[in-house]
Amino acid sequence: MALTNTQYEQLMRMYEQRQLNNRNRLKQHFEETYAKIPDLKALDDSISSLSVYQAKQLLDGDGSALDRLKEELHLLFEKKRRLLTNAGYPEDYLDMQYTCPDCRDTGYADGRKCRCFRRAVINLLYTQSNLQEILERENFDTCSLEYYSSNHIDPLTGRSSLEAMQTALKTCHEFVDQFGESFRNILLYGDTGVGKTFLSHCIAKELLEKSYSVIYFTASQIFDIFAESTFRRNENAETDHEHIYSCDLLIIDDLGTELANSFTVSQLFICLNERILNKKSTLISTNLALDDIRNIYSERIFSRITSAYTVLRLTGDDIRIQKKLMNKSI
Repeated sequence: MALTNTQYEQLMRMYEQRQLNNRNRLKQHFEETYAKIPDLKALDDSISSLSVYQAKQLLDGDGSALDRLKEELHLLFEKKRRLLTNAGYPEDYLDMQYTCPDCRDTGYADGRKCRCFRRAVINLLYTQSNLQEILERENFDTCSLEYYSSNHIDPLTGRSSLEAMQTALKTCHEFVDQFGESFRNILLYGDTGVGKTFLSHCIAKELLEKSYSVIYFTASQIFDIFAESTFRRNENAETDHEHIYSCDLLIIDDLGTELANSFTVSQLFICLNERILNKKSTLISTNLALDDIRNIYSERIFSRITSAYTVLRLTGDDIRIQKKLMNKSI
């Protein structure tokens, strides 16, 4: 995923701050040890003077100067090491210490983005996704089918809640596996508390781990942002507005819980349509029936969703209630 300029600059400022912290820490180490070990300052001065002198010798054509320099510097550094360790310091106390030794806190190693940079990208995207904490609990690894019954038959489809969830899980895994290669969108709809939001979290975690940008908002939050950026020119809302349109995956949770009006309907159409045109994936979860989506949000939006989205219906008993009943019986 290509970072925006703002995101890239934010990461590079982090690396610049690390480098500054490294230099300040090393400076403090020198000041501390020079005060405690007076001979150390004189020894460092000797090392510097010797290096300059031998460099001049090399320039004057003394071919043996380099070998003498290496030998004499080795002795001086050994003496320096003993001074530090005898005073109770680690022998590398006056060496530059890096958060990441591989790239020396530049973000790049051997001309390529360092592994720490890739991890920083993931951390940044987690933070901006509004999902950082919950994804530690809700992901494919923690998904369980024990709350879905083969006896609970959906009168609309004739399928059990277990079959519906198994199909949804398979589709969500395929969505993740093919992300970036094929353009797809998902609509999760059906009963309350049957795992629609949970599945969206599963997808989000997998894609964030692959360094894709994922932004999560409830329907109420996303329409508040549209209003703030449109009517009040709120700077933070305008930034969020930009991410909503540019992120690799936009998750709109609980569509239908917001106060629907002509503004929300028009903004939803613009957002979904623009993302389809730009081949930016969107995942929507809602408790609304398909007919409700058509009636509330217009035929245009219903047409966009049904033609460009994989529609998954989940049914069953509310899992949160099932968990509470289980805990009470235990």
